[in-house]
Amino acid sequence: MKAFRISGRFRMGRNWQAFTKEVAAADEAAARETLLSVLGSQHGIARKYVTIASIAEVPPDQIEDHAVKHRLEARA
Repeated sequence: MKAFRISGRFRMGRNWQAFTKEVAAADEAAARETLLSVLGSQHGIARKYVTIASIAEVPPDQIEDHAVKHRLEARA
């Protein structure tokens, strides 16, 4: 399991909202799927309204999201 920082934007009403989110996943494809799932379930955003600009792996010492850090430490 690795940590990924994903940035991009999603459509909220008539405007586009920028976002940056950290997720724990096995690879980039799984990180993308996790992000789309979270945005859809928590914010009700359809996948077609999400644009991902970048996905980057985050070193363990630079993880900012406490839930992601805890999830990775539980796997170790």
